[in-house]
Parts: sequence; structure tokens; C-alpha cells
Amino acid sequence: MCAGRLAFALGFSLCVAAAGAFAAQVTVLDAKRIYTGNPRQPQVEAIAWDADGKLLAVGSHAALGRQFPGATHVARAQDTLLPGLIDAHGHVMLLGQSLLQANLTGSASKAEILERLQENAKTLAPAQWLQGWGWDQNRWVEKSFPIASDLDAAFPERPVWLSRIDGHAGWANSAALKLAEQKQPKLLDPHWQPDGGHVERDASGKPTGVFVDNAQALVDAAVPAPTEAMRERALQVATQALVAVGLTGMHDMGTSREDFALMRRFADAGKLPLRIDAYAYGEDMLDDLCAMGGNYAHPSGRLEMHGVKLFMDGALGSRGAALLDDYSDDKGNRGLFVTAPADYQQLVAKAKSCHMQVATHAIGDRANRFVLDTYEKTLGADAKTDHRWRVEHAQILSPQDLPRFAQLGIIASMQPTHATSDMPWAQDRLGPQRILGAYAWQSLLKSGAKLAFGSDFPVESPDPRLGLYAAVTRQDAKGNPPGGWFASQRVSREQALAGFTSWAAHAGFDENKVGQLKPGLRADFVVFEGDYFAVPAAQIATLPIESTWVDGRPVYEIDKSPTK
Repeated sequence: MCAGRLAFALGFSLCVAAAGAFAAQVTVLDAKRIYTGNPRQPQVEAIAWDADGKLLAVGSHAALGRQFPGATHVARAQDTLLPGLIDAHGHVMLLGQSLLQANLTGSASKAEILERLQENAKTLAPAQWLQGWGWDQNRWVEKSFPIASDLDAAFPERPVWLSRIDGHAGWANSAALKLAEQKQPKLLDPHWQPDGGHVERDASGKPTGVFVDNAQALVDAAVPAPTEAMRERALQVATQALVAVGLTGMHDMGTSREDFALMRRFADAGKLPLRIDAYAYGEDMLDDLCAMGGNYAHPSGRLEMHGVKLFMDGALGSRGAALLDDYSDDKGNRGLFVTAPADYQQLVAKAKSCHMQVATHAIGDRANRFVLDTYEKTLGADAKTDHRWRVEHAQILSPQDLPRFAQLGIIASMQPTHATSDMPWAQDRLGPQRILGAYAWQSLLKSGAKLAFGSDFPVESPDPRLGLYAAVTRQDAKGNPPGGWFASQRVSREQALAGFTSWAAHAGFDENKVGQLKPGLRADFVVFEGDYFAVPAAQIATLPIESTWVDGRPVYEIDKSPTK
């Protein structure tokens, strides 16, 4: 309204005041280098955003200084900015629970696990269940599943229930088994097995203590439910852990009705420090989302739900992934479907009728084929639309199924650290031919498929730097194997970063909000001490994080106070 005819003394002063007030609400951040993720303007020196956290401009120091002369300035003269990192597949409540339980991750033996459990037990009430997360028999000399008696001497009366690192198997002691048998007497039947799961039994038919996939529910049913205070604490510690490693967003793969209600309460109270794209889990939550027209978005922009998470098979590490042929190291075993095929097809059809995005866990080549077949049949002519249905993991693919992702418009949501964690034993499971279609990132990209990267935390660490490093090198932390494991499947640094930014945003229908640093999108970014594109590849996994910003405000900053 400050036109020439109104530019008399009073009017002119009002216009200047208005411009000054606007400029005061703008923040301009200058940095040594800012990678935008936008191919049309890949690197700039400064970014500007408004009081609401929306990016207004990106460009040079000088240009933004002239455009916003009265703005608040933030100087990061020695630092590097990347767009906010997004984990396209994680489990936020499981992460929180794992952080509050005994940490068994990385344990090299059953003896080490017992040491950690005994230490954790000191913090528990006398009759309280001892729970832990992260055991992995592939790291032990025996390479075989444990049994209840491995725990009984140390814990003869306290119930113990431990989740395997992939979440697809659990290990119970005899005290926990006894309580589970009281809840489900069928466990005493030496020939009985639950649908979609497997109870490991000895020669006499007695449960050994290991429960695979859906069978875990038999023990879970005996574990006392966490209190609301415990659940709130789990969500709080999980979200703080995520922003501390540079994540500004994540896709929660399998959100129950109770967990979604908790997240909504956190969002209402302004207590979500990052963005959560939740995917419905269970019939109740699926029905709730259908009633909302297949879409929910919280006014804060920190929580949304527009898809459903389904399961087809188990995991490779526990030999539950459904394969077209026998496991190379377990003849006669082809894994299992955790959802009955007819039930799965019905759920996919229901989700489509409610206009939902479908995301399905599929690891084995048989599971991936069945999911692709179901998607193709259910989508029909709509396969050419922008549906963005997803396969979570897409870990082992038959050569004839690999090109179907691009043909059907299916997103392969994959986790780079799964490859580097599994590489010591994956070929034993699959043999020399099937392994060529496993963790095939570059093959999928060359076929025209769209990818999104994540970690599957707490199965893996939520730290996206580890995922970036694994994607670029296909090596472990020590740099092995030289040149990378099946190095032809490595991706470039640009592709790895896109997988955790713009590609992940696309997979969540968020590309008009996040994933790049350009005007109109949110001011979500991570400040690093070093240059992701210039440091040696071995340093990517430990590149120091200075701060994490969401909506133009820091949600995590490194503590630089002197150590006492």
C-alpha cells in the first residue's frame, strides 16, 4: 500500500516502520558453505526465513544482506549446512523403549549379555520383568539361537524377555516361559505353532525360549503393560536422541492407536522436536485413518498420517524372511509369511479404498514378489498415478522382479546399514547367486526406481551419518572389505544425501515442505563442523554435528561448555 501518491512524510515514515518490522522478523544465516539439495542452485552462502520458519530466500551473503537489511543474523562462518535429514523408516516408540531397557547391542557373547543384564537388574524392583534389546546370535561363536537355560542360572525367578536386534525374535528365560504358558496353554502342546510365527522347540517339543515373529506375542501378552508415564518418557527420550544425530524428520513405520494418541498430545503441547510421518498399524488405527479420509495433518506441521504399514514376512537374520527357495544354510526352510496372503490382499484393497498410501515390510524374494503382485493387481490402472506405494526394505529381489518397482511406480524404502551389518553372514543365508539381488541400491536406481533411505532404528542406530557412510562405501567402521561389499551397488555422495533428504521427503508426500533448502520450504537443516562432500569417506560416519534446526529454530545444539 506504500504507493508513490501516499509517500508524504507521515505515510513514508509508516512504510519504513512497516518494512523495518518485517525485516526484524527475518533471520539470515551465513555459513562457509550451504548445500541446498536443489540441483538448480546446489550451493549458496546464506539462507533467510521468516518468523514462522518458512524459507524466504537463499543466495549470497551480499544479496541477502541487501534484501533483508534489518534482519537478525546468525553467523556460522566455519560450518557447513545440509538440508534436514529424514529417516524414511524407523520405530520411535521402540527406540524409546530400547533406550530405557538393557542395551544388548554389540554383545559378542552370551556371557557379555549376562553381564549387562545383571548390571541392569540392579535398577529394578524385585519382581519386575527384566527386558533388553539387541542380542544377535550371528555375533557369537556358536551362531545358533540361545535357550532359556542360558539365562536361568543368573535369573532363576525374575522373568527375562529380550528382543533380538531385528525385532523379529525374542529370547525368554524359564520364569518368563512359565508365565507365558499360563496365558496360552497351547504352548504346552509340542506340535502347536501360531500363525505367522514359530516357537523354537527341543526334541521333546518343549519351547526352548526363542520365539520368532508373531510367536513373540505369546510372551508379550504376559509382560505387564507400561504405564502412561513410562510411554511418555519413551517418546521423549527417543525424539531427543533423534534430533541429537541430525534428524529433522522420520517416518514411523507402524504406529498404534495408543501411540498415535500420545504423539498427538505431544504435538498439541509443542513437545515434538522433529517431524513424524506416522504409518498406521493394526486394524483399529487403519479404521481410524479411514474415518479421517485416509489423511491426518496436525496444525503444527510436526505430525501427519496418510499411510498404513503392513507386514509380509520376517527377517533374514532370524531366517524368517520368505524366500522362493530354501535357505542355503538351512535346507527345508523358506521362511514364513507373517500375514496370511488372503488377509494381506484384503488389507491392501481396504487401504486403497480409503485413499491411503500402502507401505509393506518385505525382505525375502518370495515376500517381495507377493507384495508386488498384490500391488499390481490392486492398483490396476492406478499404477500410473502418483500413488507412491512403498516396499519397506526390498532387501532380496529376484532379477525378474527388480524392474517392476519402476514399472509400477513403487518406492523402495531401504536401509543402507542393513547391508553393512548383514554382510558377514548374508551370503551364507542366500548363496552366491541370490546375494546379487540383495541390497541392490544402484541396480534399482538404474532401473528407474525411486528410493528412500532410513535406518530401521532401533534395529540399527538412528544416526544418519552411519547410513550415509554405508551407502557411499558399503564398508564397516573399520573400512572392510576393501573397496566395499559388492561395490557396484554403492551410491554417490549426492545420491546418499538425497536418499536421506529429498527422496525421503518424496516418499512421505512432503517434497513441498522439506527435503531441500529453497524458498517456500521449511527452514529445516543440520549444521556440521566439516564438509560432507570434501572429507574422506571414512570420516562421514563421525562428521561432527553442531546443531539441528526445525522451522528455523534449534532443537539440538552441541554442549561446548568446558568439561569439569
